[in-house]
Amino acid sequence: MASHPSRRLSPHVSDQKVTRHPSNTAGAERHDLRPLAALDPHGLLMLSHTLFNCAEQSEIVRLAMRHVSALGPYHAEAGYLATDDGLSRIPGHDVGAPTVDDAGMKELGEADGSVPLPGSWTWAFGLRGADRLLGYLVVSSHSGPDEQGQFLLSTLVGLTSAALSLTVARAAQHDDAGELSRLRTERETALRQLDTVRSELQLQKTVHETLDRVAARGGGEDAITRALYELTGLSALIEDRFGNLRSWAGPDRPDPYPVRSSTSQEEMLSQVAREAGPVRVKDRLIALARPRGDVLGVLAIEDPEATANEHTMFALDHAQRSLAQELVHMRELTEVELRLRRQLIDDLLEGTDETSANARAEAVGHDLQRTHYVVVVHWPGNAANSSFTRAVEQATATTATRPLITRRGDRMVLLTEARPDDDAVYAALAHELGTPDGAIGVSTRCDSPDGIPRCYQEALRALEVRQNSRQRSGTTFFDDLGLYRILGPGNDLRELEGFVREWLGQLIDYDARHDTELVETLSRYFDCGGNYDDAAATLTVHRSTLRYRLQRIREISDRDLVDVDTRLNLQVATRVWKIILGGRGR
Repeated sequence: MASHPSRRLSPHVSDQKVTRHPSNTAGAERHDLRPLAALDPHGLLMLSHTLFNCAEQSEIVRLAMRHVSALGPYHAEAGYLATDDGLSRIPGHDVGAPTVDDAGMKELGEADGSVPLPGSWTWAFGLRGADRLLGYLVVSSHSGPDEQGQFLLSTLVGLTSAALSLTVARAAQHDDAGELSRLRTERETALRQLDTVRSELQLQKTVHETLDRVAARGGGEDAITRALYELTGLSALIEDRFGNLRSWAGPDRPDPYPVRSSTSQEEMLSQVAREAGPVRVKDRLIALARPRGDVLGVLAIEDPEATANEHTMFALDHAQRSLAQELVHMRELTEVELRLRRQLIDDLLEGTDETSANARAEAVGHDLQRTHYVVVVHWPGNAANSSFTRAVEQATATTATRPLITRRGDRMVLLTEARPDDDAVYAALAHELGTPDGAIGVSTRCDSPDGIPRCYQEALRALEVRQNSRQRSGTTFFDDLGLYRILGPGNDLRELEGFVREWLGQLIDYDARHDTELVETLSRYFDCGGNYDDAAATLTVHRSTLRYRLQRIREISDRDLVDVDTRLNLQVATRVWKIILGGRGR
């Protein structure tokens, strides 16, 4: 193709005006797209400077399109940029209506090639970076370019590609710088978090090691409160579920220790139980030891200044777990000991090998070589449950040793070293159980394990006599039974029944036939020492009624109630009938 001098680049490039676009916040220069009159190699070099200073890819493509016509008889038909969604057309200021089919550009498959356009040579020059297609510059002419035109077009395409690659590199560099800054920020944040976690783990390790040492050394409640005080610097304490102080470590221990009402204590326990973990109640942080749902104890720290942090809460929570394990262990030991003690006294009451009994007693801390007494307690209306057991054990506790205690039906049986003091135990139980309607039977002294079964029967007989006497409540000692000791266990029941039939048989038969109470009347009369007024009162009858009944007794039995021997035999017979035979006769 012939050269066109009129299209050659003037040695001066002042025709190209550079202005700064006010909306370009990055400070990039926006260029006036007026083309130079003509471009030669030197002009292309100057154009490259302008292209390389462009910050936007679309501006680079538009600038190249505007200068295509300065290279010769060529026309820029279209410009494209490659995007993730395909080719995007770049509009140009001096380009007429679109003549290139955008859909046809996809058929090139990122290669350079001819583009169908009627009546002209049209070529799509690929704008490429180092590893991918960046866009296209579509140029048309009436005929194909000559060698010089091919060189100039190729140079413009190369400069445009280089300028696009530079913007891509700049964007990537900017993105990389931003990513690097973000990564540095994340790294610093991660390091700070790691330091925090490391510190927390070290504190937690200290808590675990401290409480593990307490457990390994078999430390009890005092060791746990001391460890918690050392870990937190705050006074630590343990209460039982009723609010009684069991252990305190640290300064400012109240003296005397305040006692909360049962209502306030239950409200506090309910409040803490509703939350997971330690709960603040006034000046205290409180945690409940309740491994199986039952509250076994309360662990707390004094924090009037509200200085407790997460480390404090962690230490309190883990100390509570140690306390729960300790209390469960103590409860299990107590239950095992109680079971062994019950089994021991049950066997002693029935009779067992003395050597074995002594060994078993020693294992539970009880010395059978000492003098003992058997005590039987019966409180009608109070089942032999745990509260009744505790009340009996507390009332009979001495400074010497705990009694062995078991249940027999609705009665409690104790083997104790100390002889109960008259009515002291009875008074204590009446107060504890809230009713005086109970009775206690106490045996004679027992000096060896093989005598315990006999003493058990003595205590039962003392209790039976008390419950069948005029004063049914109180304590009766077998030593004080007098004549009733002869009528105690071991006597032939048939002989006793024969004695009763001999002296009371006619009265018993009369009562059975006529539904009367002559034998009971005679028994109450003797119990009252022959006093008419007292006997009538106990029978809740009129004095004249009592006289009538006694007269009928004389007539039916043919006995003289004034005769001393007769009165004695009748009184003994009524006692045997009532106590030994249970108010029955044959």
